Amino acid sequence: MTWHNVMKSSKLKPGKKKMKSVKGKMVMVGRQGTTLFATEALCRHMRWPLAWGAKVEDDCVRCPLHQTTYNLDDGSVVEWSPFPLFPPYGKLVGAMSKKKDLKIYEVRDHEGMIQVNF
Repeated sequence: MTWHNVMKSSKLKPGKKKMKSVKGKMVMVGRQGTTLFATEALCRHMRWPLAWGAKVEDDCVRCPLHQTTYNLDDGSVVEWSPFPLFPPYGKLVGAMSKKKDLKIYEVRDHEGMIQVNF
């Protein structure tokens, strides 16, 4: 595994997230307070870019498209496509893709650069 530069640390403010291409992989990096996180960039349900509106709270990231939620510590599925709320339709939308965990990457702030390890 190798550390790769993603962006200058000063360009990622607290509460923000960015989608970046790193060595041919799309990753999302974010900062909650002083803590950094890095995940694969697209939701595993319908491949929506998580940096485009995902909510990050309680150590989880929630996709804005169908509300699929992942734990940021290990990428495990917390909730699989609960939206839309009309139960038969929600089950259909959820069944469009097999449940898959989100890839989580090791991340650090090193010499003014945010870096990911993969």
